[in-house]
Amino acid sequence: MFSIGEYIVYGLNGVCRVEEIGPMNMSGVESDKIYYTLLPLYTKGSRVFTPVDNQKVVMRPVISKQEACQLIDDMPSIDGIEVVDDKRRELAYKEAVKSCDCRELIRIINTALKRKEERLAQGKKMSACDERYLKQAQDTLYGEFAISLKIEKGEVQDFITNRMEMKAMASAS
Repeated sequence: MFSIGEYIVYGLNGVCRVEEIGPMNMSGVESDKIYYTLLPLYTKGSRVFTPVDNQKVVMRPVISKQEACQLIDDMPSIDGIEVVDDKRRELAYKEAVKSCDCRELIRIINTALKRKEERLAQGKKMSACDERYLKQAQDTLYGEFAISLKIEKGEVQDFITNRMEMKAMASAS
């Protein structure tokens, strides 16, 4: 069970802060059931109510700073999603997003960026599907990294770039 004030990942809502834990005072809701009241950090004015024993939606603690740094270090070596068919790729993207797994989100990012590069080389624009899932994966991943690294979400991309450059310089020496 999570604690009040704790940051968790709750399905497609991304990072949420646990605001309250207890029964809900609403008609038609079982009074003996315990609920989390969650405040999604990146969706203003929104609250989520979910049973503490909810098994249908991914609900997990935010990764640690150490885990975030390790994932950033691993980013270049994390394989993309190898699907040639556009429909299957979108399904793979959808499943990866639903998993709420940081490595899967990185796989989407790596795939979409590689495909963007390839398409630009052919004089084409990035596909709408790749663009949509790239943005969703980055929003979700960067939101979690921001909490783990104790920085603003807008600073995450620079943090990743700087860390990768530092690692490249260290391995070049």
